Amino acid sequence: MRSTTPRPAIRRLVGAVAAGAALATTSGCTVPIDAVAGISVTDDGHLLGAIMVCGHHIDGATLHVDTDDANNASPSARWTADHPLAPGLTTWPLDPPAPGWSATGPLTSLAPRTTYALYGWTKDNSWSSGHVTFTLADLDGLTPGKVYYNRSTGIGEETAVTVSTAEFRTAACPKN
Repeated sequence: MRSTTPRPAIRRLVGAVAAGAALATTSGCTVPIDAVAGISVTDDGHLLGAIMVCGHHIDGATLHVDTDDANNASPSARWTADHPLAPGLTTWPLDPPAPGWSATGPLTSLAPRTTYALYGWTKDNSWSSGHVTFTLADLDGLTPGKVYYNRSTGIGEETAVTVSTAEFRTAACPKN
């Protein structure tokens, strides 16, 4: 028996299903970004995490080896703030103990020629920060009062920059 459904209709249906499947597999669930992470240093050269919260809150931060395989990105360190970070700039020493933060284990020694990523998160995955990626060589010459971070170019790309803490505070969050 011959089908009464015209072939162009079947092709459109198959095309729509294929397009829907492709969209579903490429639009995975991501956490919206509403903060920017950076790295700074103390007067004695110890690393500081820096989070500029733009509008909501952040509960903690994770530093891990940067890898394309998120399942293999084991944390080097993880910090949870005693209270959610409100909009504005927060810095904390990456070497525990850090007042106002609890750390899950000590910061492991950072290795030369290894790329790390630091990012902020919320306990309920409602918000996150943009990450900063760096190697120890990237931080050579970083001085107190400066922040190294990945600045958004506004066209979906990022560039690593070092700016004053004041500029990070005023320029890190996108202007709407």
